[in-house]
Amino acid sequence: MKLKNPFARLSGFELGLWITSITIVAGSFLLAGEYDPLALAAPLTGVTALIFVARGEPTGQALTIAFSLLYALISWRSRYYGEMITYLGMTAPSAVAALIVWLKHPYKPGNTQENAAPQVVVSHLTPKKLAVTLLLTAAVTAVFYFILRAFNTAQLAVSTVSVTTSFLASSLMILRSPLYALAYAANDIVLIVLWILASMENISSLPMVFCFAAFLANDIYGFINWRRIRKAQSRSKDQP
Repeated sequence: MKLKNPFARLSGFELGLWITSITIVAGSFLLAGEYDPLALAAPLTGVTALIFVARGEPTGQALTIAFSLLYALISWRSRYYGEMITYLGMTAPSAVAALIVWLKHPYKPGNTQENAAPQVVVSHLTPKKLAVTLLLTAAVTAVFYFILRAFNTAQLAVSTVSVTTSFLASSLMILRSPLYALAYAANDIVLIVLWILASMENISSLPMVFCFAAFLANDIYGFINWRRIRKAQSRSKDQP
């Protein structure tokens, strides 16, 4: 079986966004001067995952699982136990669940392209599902606050907000809603602040600041593209 290059499916803009993202991440890694392989591997994996998630492709969820494991290890070393627990206990399992859900809900257009990849059916979020998601998010935030406080987590308030935005984003991802990207964008802003604080103490954390800045750009694009995908899928259903 001939293996297809997944990057060949990217549009010109998507390829440019990905190249710019990895260049920024790699450049910040070199500027940090610590040359920690994990500090480079994690964000490179993350920005690559996001470009495929933005396209609604399950490949993005598989890469998100790998990123979650790498990022959890980096967070553990920095005593950001909230981030470690969040990514090991929530983001990684949520990515597994999303991968399964996405594979079970593939979009099947009337005609398939030679280099086409599986794409998830983008869903409309009902008020009931949104209300339940927000209630669960509030409950998880309250529970995690006390867990993180017990672990003497660095930057407790910021870490708690990160849990809130991460859980909300993960839930919306499983529900196949474009709003996942806005929740992740909020999480990116929280994490930029978190890693700026860490880099003030250890310059080796600087690449993570640029990592989540690149994530923010990718998540904004993800929201725009998912809305575009949903419109295209809806038009396809309306056609005879």
